[in-house]
Amino acid sequence: MTRARALWEAHLDLVRRCEAHPFVQGIASGELPRERFVFYVEQDAFFLEAFARAYALGLAKAPDRETMDAFRELLQGVFEELRLHEGYAARWGANLRPEPAPATQAYTDFLLRVAALEPVGHLVAAMTPCMRLYAHLGTFLRPRTNPNSPYREWVETYSSAEFEALARRLEALLDRLPGEEKAQRALYRAALRFELAFFEAAWQATDRSG
Repeated sequence: MTRARALWEAHLDLVRRCEAHPFVQGIASGELPRERFVFYVEQDAFFLEAFARAYALGLAKAPDRETMDAFRELLQGVFEELRLHEGYAARWGANLRPEPAPATQAYTDFLLRVAALEPVGHLVAAMTPCMRLYAHLGTFLRPRTNPNSPYREWVETYSSAEFEALARRLEALLDRLPGEEKAQRALYRAALRFELAFFEAAWQATDRSG
């Protein structure tokens, strides 16, 4: 079993909690209150900018041209995601320059600290859970999604072959780059915990118009 697959399977408890989270389920049913999705989009835009910076630091630490090429592709994928968020902002009035919520700030601080201070093999262990989780949730939700859900585009994006290819690209780096096993496992689990906290923060968001 590859390192990426072993780490994923070792943390299926957190994956199942993400699958069952009411925020995620509300995307599929279409019943998620709009203000909670808009809050999520805003916070995710902040997060993705930090994710892009972490990829850029990974590229700078890359030990060879092959790894540099992989990080370049992954970085481009983040900018594609940000364009999706620009579409949401135009339709629903999301602010893509928000103040970060505590859960968002904690997650981005974690990623950027690992990117700056840890070896690149540890960085990919901290970044892979986000990509694999979203590819998984897109595939998981697709057959369960109400065709009339206003969030169907989110599901289609993360269940696409293009996004799956990016997730596999990052997992290939996790399999190939050296790292200390215990540290990688801890970073992987921490990232999944941050993902769950991110969904919970969006679920708890209330209408800020009043």
